[in-house]
Amino acid sequence: MTAPAPALDDAELGAWLHLLHSPGVGREAARRLLARFGSPQAAIAAPVNALGECVDAPTALALSTPPEGHAQRLATTLAWRAAAPARRILVLGDADYPEPLLHSADPPLLLYLLGDAALLNAPSLAIVGSRKPSAQGRDNARQFASTLAGQGWTIVSGLAAGVDGAAHEGALAAGGRTIAVIGTGIDRVYPPSHRTLAHRIAEQGLLISELPLGAPPLAAHFPQRNRIIAGLSRGTLVVEATLRSGSLITARLASESGREVMAIPGSILAPQSAGCHALIRQGAALVESPEQVAEELGPLVPAVTRPRASPATAADSAPAAEPDDPVLRALGHDPLSLDALIDRCGWPTHALSAHLLTLELEGLVARLPGGLYQRRQGV
Repeated sequence: MTAPAPALDDAELGAWLHLLHSPGVGREAARRLLARFGSPQAAIAAPVNALGECVDAPTALALSTPPEGHAQRLATTLAWRAAAPARRILVLGDADYPEPLLHSADPPLLLYLLGDAALLNAPSLAIVGSRKPSAQGRDNARQFASTLAGQGWTIVSGLAAGVDGAAHEGALAAGGRTIAVIGTGIDRVYPPSHRTLAHRIAEQGLLISELPLGAPPLAAHFPQRNRIIAGLSRGTLVVEATLRSGSLITARLASESGREVMAIPGSILAPQSAGCHALIRQGAALVESPEQVAEELGPLVPAVTRPRASPATAADSAPAAEPDDPVLRALGHDPLSLDALIDRCGWPTHALSAHLLTLELEGLVARLPGGLYQRRQGV
């Protein structure tokens, strides 16, 4: 039996929180900094003038000191993680980072997990739709989720009212597995009426958030979490949606990542069906039964698509990863520090750090606690 991957150590977690909570550092800026310096520890320790190569002057200056509330944030996060074995924090490059997300266009840099982390790499289907579905729409979500979960698919949704909740409930009722990607901190439940459902998912499935502990249900959080729903899943099924539904964002992101998009048709007079009909006109598969969904998804085995260029990989100029990649050859199969790898392959620090991030995003290398790197199994 394979031993579990070591947890992110306290100092490393602190560096990630320092980087991601610094004023002016969003996901794109964080990717540039990681590509340039190789790790959060190196980025926050870099001179301000070097940071200025990646971010503007105020952001570079802010990075040189811990952000406001950093010590309390780190202490709270460490206490949350230590309170139960089912609580984990993953960062991009961890050995257990989910392959489907790794091969999406915008993989999150840090994830909070509560539940069965093994589901991250299970064959998954997203089922999403209106927060105010018709009775038939709610029944469809529950029935499709129940049937497909019973066949072995992990059902992914967003824990929202309406279709999302019905999809989670259908999967659990069938004794299947489900993943809820939430738009709050993982220590909060929204809507509050789904508190019991969230607890059931934590026990029988998995809750995920990239938002910090305590984050409230702000409107901007939900489109952000939709990309994770789409990225985790081999396909996305839209049950009911208006033309302004956030479910159409999830469907668009799935399509852009090369995943299957499916929609259930409805009455031409029902606003809840207008979004599904628009997707079908744009090329989404029209499905009328769980069997048709399974046919669209293909065999029940894990499968992911190659990512489009991400900001981190596009920003560096190191050589592309190949099967006979010189860095992979130099790395071998045992964990190795950056300094030891520099000695082996002779690359400049900047080029090697950028290339290692490319290898992480390609799924070829895992970054371990303590600044060590290791080839992924089978590479």
